[in-house]
Amino acid sequence: MPDSPAMLDRRAAIAGIGAAVALGVAPQPAFSLQEVDRPMTWFALATRAGPDGPRPTIKVGDAFHDLHDAAATHGFSAVAGDVTAIIRDWEERREGLFGLAHALAGASGSALAAPRLLTPFEPRRIFGAASNFIEHAAEMQTKLAAKADSEPYIFLKTVESVVGPDETVVVPPQVSRPDWEVELGVVLGRAGKNVAVGEAHDLIAGYTIVNDVSARDRTRRTDFPFSHDWFRGKSFDTFTPLGPVFVPRDCLGDPHDIRLGLSVNEASMQDGNTSEMIFNIHEQIAYLSTILEVRAGDVIASGTPAGVGMGRGVFLKDGDVMRAWVEGIGELTNPVSAPHLPRGAA
Repeated sequence: MPDSPAMLDRRAAIAGIGAAVALGVAPQPAFSLQEVDRPMTWFALATRAGPDGPRPTIKVGDAFHDLHDAAATHGFSAVAGDVTAIIRDWEERREGLFGLAHALAGASGSALAAPRLLTPFEPRRIFGAASNFIEHAAEMQTKLAAKADSEPYIFLKTVESVVGPDETVVVPPQVSRPDWEVELGVVLGRAGKNVAVGEAHDLIAGYTIVNDVSARDRTRRTDFPFSHDWFRGKSFDTFTPLGPVFVPRDCLGDPHDIRLGLSVNEASMQDGNTSEMIFNIHEQIAYLSTILEVRAGDVIASGTPAGVGMGRGVFLKDGDVMRAWVEGIGELTNPVSAPHLPRGAA
């Protein structure tokens, strides 16, 4: 299908700052487990609330199964464990998990009824890519240098700011302009240092959804000679909704052609495509690995498309409900509590 006029306009705009969406090494096709003579079965990993605490869970198609019970039943006990441990040991457990998913395909008898999902795993670290979509940079009035003369702008969010599906984002009283940002969360499954762009794909374990909630009135300062304070604006408790599941890399396909968006009280705010990134995911991983060793369990929030509240002059209110979605992963819904702000329309 030929590119739409809107997409051609986006590509022209990106070219104007010296970039093409896939400049550098083009995204590589996902590895297929057909290479090891097993048809690939789509699956995701999750964590659900159980009577005795959190339970690791595997989703195959639309059915959720207890991971420990399913692994024991089908002879894949070596892959069992909590999802955080699995991701940090991804290279050793990956193939067995695909085998278990294949065994579970169509096994509806063991499916769980409406599990209550929690944060799927605990990230080791959370990195965020700032102004990585050209139209988002424009709405934020961010002047970008030519891509050839710049590098990705990466910041850190605290792991303690993470909340899961349906958990409440609590806006502290000193924040008056809370905002939303849907992002494709890239989950690493292998360590690497000084990784080449062409090899970065191999470090990816899979993907999740990240909502990079931001206090726009707290990201800038006038009391110091440093104009921005990304830590203060991005890392309040509950400001990083993440989930609802972890989807392995090979189940999602090309990560540079995925729709993602966000609505507030069912009104669409963001609707973009990862093809619009300035620095693609592989370039982000390669850049990060020149600064530190990236590790299994690290998460990169890879950038947000246009449509944030700052660009609209509209911010989150008490009682609002955010619904972030990424094609091929699902939806991440979180209510907002901000008693000091006006009541929303939810």
